[in-house]
Amino acid sequence: MDSFKAHTTLDVAGTKHRIASLPALAKQGYDLDRLPFSLKILLENLLRREDGDVVTKADVEAVARWKPVDEARPEIAFMPARVLLQDFTGVPAVVDLAAMRDAMVELGGDPQKINPLQPVELVIDHSVQVDAFGRTDARQLNSEKEFERNKERYAFLRWGQSAFKNFKAVPPDTGIVHQVNLEYLARVTMTDEVGGSEWLYCDTLVGTDSHTTMVNGLGVLGWGVGGIEAEAAMLGQPATMLIPDVVGVKLTGKLPEGATATDLVLRVTQRLREHGVVGKFVEFFGPGVAHLPLADRATIANMAPEYGATCGLFPVDDETLAYLRFTGRREAAARTEAYFKAQGMFGSPAKDPEYTAVVELDLGTIEPSLAGPKRPQDRVPLSKMGENFAAALDAMVPDDERGTAVAVELGDETVELGHGMLAIAAITSCTNTSNPSVMVAAGLVAKKARERGLSVKPWVKTSLAPGSQVVTRYLEKSGLLPFLEELRFHVVGYGCTTCIGNSGPLPEPVADAIDEGKLVAAAVLSGNRNFEGRVHAQVRANYLASPPLVVAYALAGRVDFDPRNEPLCQDPDGNDVFLKDVWPSAKEVQEAVKASITSEMYESAYGDVYKGSEKWRSMPVPKGDTYAWDETSTYVQLPPYFQGMGKESAPLEDVRGARVLALLGDSVTTDHISPAGSIKADSPAGTYLREHGVDPEDFNSYGSRRGNHEVMMRGTFANIRIKNQLVPGVEGGFSKHLPSGEQGAIWDVAARYMAEKVPTIVLAGAEYGTGSSRDWAAKGPMLQGVKVVVAKSFERIHRSNLIGMGILPLQFPAGKDAAALGLDGTEVIDVVGIAKHFSDGFKGGGTLRVVATKDGGEKVEFDAVVRVDTPQEGRYLRHGGILQYVLRSLIAS
Repeated sequence: MDSFKAHTTLDVAGTKHRIASLPALAKQGYDLDRLPFSLKILLENLLRREDGDVVTKADVEAVARWKPVDEARPEIAFMPARVLLQDFTGVPAVVDLAAMRDAMVELGGDPQKINPLQPVELVIDHSVQVDAFGRTDARQLNSEKEFERNKERYAFLRWGQSAFKNFKAVPPDTGIVHQVNLEYLARVTMTDEVGGSEWLYCDTLVGTDSHTTMVNGLGVLGWGVGGIEAEAAMLGQPATMLIPDVVGVKLTGKLPEGATATDLVLRVTQRLREHGVVGKFVEFFGPGVAHLPLADRATIANMAPEYGATCGLFPVDDETLAYLRFTGRREAAARTEAYFKAQGMFGSPAKDPEYTAVVELDLGTIEPSLAGPKRPQDRVPLSKMGENFAAALDAMVPDDERGTAVAVELGDETVELGHGMLAIAAITSCTNTSNPSVMVAAGLVAKKARERGLSVKPWVKTSLAPGSQVVTRYLEKSGLLPFLEELRFHVVGYGCTTCIGNSGPLPEPVADAIDEGKLVAAAVLSGNRNFEGRVHAQVRANYLASPPLVVAYALAGRVDFDPRNEPLCQDPDGNDVFLKDVWPSAKEVQEAVKASITSEMYESAYGDVYKGSEKWRSMPVPKGDTYAWDETSTYVQLPPYFQGMGKESAPLEDVRGARVLALLGDSVTTDHISPAGSIKADSPAGTYLREHGVDPEDFNSYGSRRGNHEVMMRGTFANIRIKNQLVPGVEGGFSKHLPSGEQGAIWDVAARYMAEKVPTIVLAGAEYGTGSSRDWAAKGPMLQGVKVVVAKSFERIHRSNLIGMGILPLQFPAGKDAAALGLDGTEVIDVVGIAKHFSDGFKGGGTLRVVATKDGGEKVEFDAVVRVDTPQEGRYLRHGGILQYVLRSLIAS
């Protein structure tokens, strides 16, 4: 439909395209100049897709007449142009699609109906681990182990490539998904043939990694969703959402000497967390934007999940076009320039748009910083690092429980390791390895250090995991890679390593010393996540930092000092060496970057990106429309989501007689709920693997086992640092069965409740589900029998994922939590009125009565806020989840 007569033609280099014209809409009296850039993209999406059903004329008008502050934001149906996956989250997504094909056959339907309806691109980047390091063949050894561990998963993905239309997989050892997206996959403008016409429109996407937002730096609107939401998008379901609030960040000034893009993003993260942007769109504007190169913009956009926003968008401008041309996408640059100028969306507008709120930041105030030791928003000025670690140590280990330094033999020397020793120094993560300025700066620090005769301390595990092969090429051309290698920063692989928990084992003497002395060891990594238990099980204090600071801390070998005023180390002659002695100037960095990077590097790296290695190409691949499941596989299994499913949904029922499986505090992350790292041999998941003939050394990680629900449901709530208040004083994945009072692994307690047909719930604090957009953080609790989660507040993606798996998210009344209501988790809990509340007239929101009965019969009652925010989410819940809803819809079509 075209109610606004806005569908018109745009000629680009002699090719005619259909577009949904915003200027044509503006001529009808809509003041679009006042709209933020992000809302113009949403408006174009609706204007182009108006059909009178999913997208109505009223939806278009609602966005066109957007108010900066509005209590009643209407719901719209946003349809992303493509879907981006990484392998940790992508494998279970493809498993689910394969399971849906089986279910379609069981219900008498056509399995070919289960097929992506738009481009789906998966980058295999989360499976490489840092087993080998500090040696020239580290990358080769790690790659070989990666294939050995993951051949079942990779064969499954190769099957998916042949079985599903519109699905492509970028092979392992290519780069990190977000950097590959930024440097190659992103189009900025899309073309597609619809109804016999060639349409041109905004590139938009959703991705199964929260850092999908990195491409916002290129002016592409997209954000992270759970795997279940991504699967729905693949199958043609729109992403239903409330029209968002938009917070503008006005940037002024320039970065000062000595400050990096990493320092800037840590300040942005801290500032926006203080302001509060959870669930909001954020976009950057102002004169300071012009001083930020594309790589710096991408660094800031990447960390939108860390500052809590749905997205962190920059405008499409001359810098965008220059980057597209430089990275070999010249036709895309020409289309983008013509399209965005024709739409009145190019560059900075003549007057600032209207925003829900404006946060101002002077780039000239940025100073060198780190963030930690547990959260990315906890910025630490460099000069405060010593006192920050001291305070963290006091909080982690009381004086009377504190261990002592341990003497360790490393090579030919004996060293003493104590609290604050640096165990891991990792240049890793898409946030920073996409940025040539900070990567070159790291190389220059290494060069200056070697010129002074300095070496990395022998107990530090070092690694360099570039986001793309282009990084290695410009470090080689600049002559800086050899200096990094002399400091043992050898390339260990192209993928997300330490930041996701794939840091590999510590050297045995160091690991033994940490355990013997009960040492609080530290990691410094150029990543974006440092939550408890994520980086490494033995490393408790984790700090995010720029790549050059990672190198500097590796020279020092510890974090318990002030690098601004105390020496990093001594040179071979015994002279003190300070940070300023090895720190490059901005001019040095700029000159090295300019001399080292060429457009041909990008074209060469991505010239045949889907080809992969000989190992990838020679893998045996199963055939057929449905997958031939191997019951002996410990990596890929048919999940039980559709067992016993009928063509019609059963009515929802009240939850009666539920027990609390977990009583949790604030800031419980998806890493706590569904860890991605190592599997302990004596854990329920480890026991399962051993019973199936897997040796502990071959366990791999939880992330790599996400295609097997048997492993993942046993690993739910299994983080070694999670604290379930039902078992006070106990750290790790444990719970208490009631009324018996018997304590056990949380999986064992959950399985016992399920055998007894007792529903369970989770009570949690504020910011429940922050962190990576991890679908298993919702799938796992569902398979453990959890029916309801009541929290003080939810992270955006996790809340929608819970609904997508049929779990009801409720919120405590304002200002209340479990403790304030006098709940200790031993109560029997009823949630009443569910069936009536979610009838066909459900509009979103509302309250439900929760009744908690204590042992003595005393009742605690309260009205919990229903965090099912839209009618469409209500439909998903009534069907038992989003996949069931989609499957029934396809059968009925």
